[in-house]
Amino acid sequence: MELAAYANFAVRLVNSEEPDRGTDALTSVEAVRALFGPSAQAARTADESDIPRLRAVRTRLRGVFEAAAEGDEVRGVDLLNSLLVEYPVSPLVSGHDYLDEAGRPRWHLHLADNASTAAANFTAVACMGLAVHLTELGADRLGICQAAPCRNAYLDTSTNRSRRYCSDRCATRANVAAYRARKREEARQAASAAG
Repeated sequence: MELAAYANFAVRLVNSEEPDRGTDALTSVEAVRALFGPSAQAARTADESDIPRLRAVRTRLRGVFEAAAEGDEVRGVDLLNSLLVEYPVSPLVSGHDYLDEAGRPRWHLHLADNASTAAANFTAVACMGLAVHLTELGADRLGICQAAPCRNAYLDTSTNRSRRYCSDRCATRANVAAYRARKREEARQAASAAG
């Protein structure tokens, strides 16, 4: 697995809560396990104590995305570094079932799932992935959706660094709202000019 792919763990955790809407999907051990995805061995060790731990990490990771979205790269990096120090990773070289044309394993890095809790494991993986994404692509590639009331985090992988929304749905909703606002303003101006 490419280490940058682990950055999606951070996005999934941050987006498990919608603070402006007052919703929180991280309410059960099953929700914790779902964050890991279907094949993660560490998910099987999740228990009730991981819920508050991941909620606390989620708040801190949201701070990383918000700082980056506000253009405060240094603060975002400092917040991420504090998490990386607190939740260290253990890399492993893996070749599992991927073979090259000569039949040799395609060696690549994985992050070991040997932390003491499922929350610690998830956090280490998420933070390392986010750090790789940030260092390879830049802090300006971390964002918070600009469609109100959505405040979901996203990773901008666009070629021109232009992403502003977490999804096509939010982009469409924001564009329709902007169009309607322009039409209302045009109508107001036309009424003022006529009257």
